[in-house]
Amino acid sequence: MDKTTRIVLADDHSLVRDGIRALLEEDDNYMVIGEVSNGKEAVQMVLDKKPDLLIIDIRMPEMNGIEAVEELKKHSSPTKCIILSMHDSEEYILKSVNAGASGYLLKDTGKSEFLKAISTVEQGGKYFSGDISNVLVNNLLSQGQTKQESNPKTKNGSNSFGITSKELQILELVLSGLTNKQISEKLQKSKRTIETHRFNLMRKMGVNNLMDLARKAQEYKLI
Repeated sequence: MDKTTRIVLADDHSLVRDGIRALLEEDDNYMVIGEVSNGKEAVQMVLDKKPDLLIIDIRMPEMNGIEAVEELKKHSSPTKCIILSMHDSEEYILKSVNAGASGYLLKDTGKSEFLKAISTVEQGGKYFSGDISNVLVNNLLSQGQTKQESNPKTKNGSNSFGITSKELQILELVLSGLTNKQISEKLQKSKRTIETHRFNLMRKMGVNNLMDLARKAQEYKLI
């Protein structure tokens, strides 16, 4: 990173905030510039201090995390938001995305994934924990089901990206919710081979996450 990422933490449990702060302060690229214990305070602090990132718990007094992110969106705040939650409920996840959150992480997320999420969001991407990505993809697929039924399913769009038949097969398996390990077992290929195909797919289609992959696959009728 070229600059220090300024972060505000919002959680009504001081122990949780202390833990996140301790994790972040191990890296000189991150600086916690403020802590709050409810949603209203989070909104006010973000508007006042204009941090690069807000990490906010979904369930808090006064105003919950989703409402706070939505309020910041109304103010056109440039601060990116990651929501923390103990729940992988589809309702919570989709409401968070619609509110404008750039990330949604479960509280049992490991250190490496937590830091990867922050880095991804800070660089303009979106990050959702593993199983959460599947929830988003399944929702996108169900939203497009009616449209797909009324239009003949075609794979001609794959030619636009130079996707091979093997990559197309893996694309369908990825978007069905299977993990790399499950796909490798199903196709009797090494996990490394599946990871390579998946990387090439995302590179060819110009996407950085599973949600965008699903959306683009629908747009070009690849699935």
